[in-house]
Amino acid sequence: MSTMAIGNKKHLRWPARLRGWLFISPWLIGFLAFTLYPFIASLYYSFTSYNILTSPHFVGLQNYIGLIHDRLFWVSLYNTLYYAIIFVPVSTVLSIAIAMLLNMRVQALGLFRSIFYLPAVVPIVASSILWLWLFNPSYGLINSLLKGMGIQGPGWVFSAAWSKPGLILMGLWSLGMPIVIYLASLQGVPRDLYEAADIEGASAGHKMWHITVPIISPAILFNVIFGIIGSFQYFTQAFVMTNGGPSNSTLFYAMYIYQQGFEFLRMGYASALAWILFVLVLVATLAVMKTSAKKVYYGSSE
Repeated sequence: MSTMAIGNKKHLRWPARLRGWLFISPWLIGFLAFTLYPFIASLYYSFTSYNILTSPHFVGLQNYIGLIHDRLFWVSLYNTLYYAIIFVPVSTVLSIAIAMLLNMRVQALGLFRSIFYLPAVVPIVASSILWLWLFNPSYGLINSLLKGMGIQGPGWVFSAAWSKPGLILMGLWSLGMPIVIYLASLQGVPRDLYEAADIEGASAGHKMWHITVPIISPAILFNVIFGIIGSFQYFTQAFVMTNGGPSNSTLFYAMYIYQQGFEFLRMGYASALAWILFVLVLVATLAVMKTSAKKVYYGSSE
């Protein structure tokens, strides 16, 4: 190939590259303006005293040191960890159980699948208002049903002792997305493995633990990681239903960031809180991936 031909080929590549950059420019501009810049700016603001109305003033590590002596910081962190530690395991087990039921061949299977997925498409604010009525200790449906069985219902989100369990119960209502992922994963389990296990006389529990769980382990890891991230960012339901009460029992970490940044205009302090949250989520995610590295089955490499 001549030098002129090579030069022409290189010359023709630039218009194609330019078109490529033009096609991705809407996403690229949005990423730079609404993701990368706020990410970097928040790190700078976390070392400043900044109230939005005036220019930021550099204060070094003062915001981070102040977190140690902030009682509400520890309260919000405890509430968030409480929710994550209970909700993620329970939701994982329940989602897998429901997905296995929906994977069975029964009549009206499509209807059952639609019913379980429907809560996932209901707007969060609307469902929060609905559950606020269900949780009402005086005339709510849940306590009315408990009263009919002779049980005195708790105060749910109106009680400091029951507010977090109530929100966890509400969260278990909308597991449609992980259920769909588990259901898709279950349909990829080879049937011949179950048939071989039946020939060997394996019980249902053995087939579940030694065949089903290993095969769908990538889906489990995916949903657990997203469950952890979602739990650490829990905000909307508590904000709509309780606004952090009663007695700060539902003051979750993301809500505390919102209060500091947009209610008290302590944007520098809120940025420090946000970066602590980023580190916590990163550490939790890496810990899960590290501990599960040898337990997740990704199929044969052949």
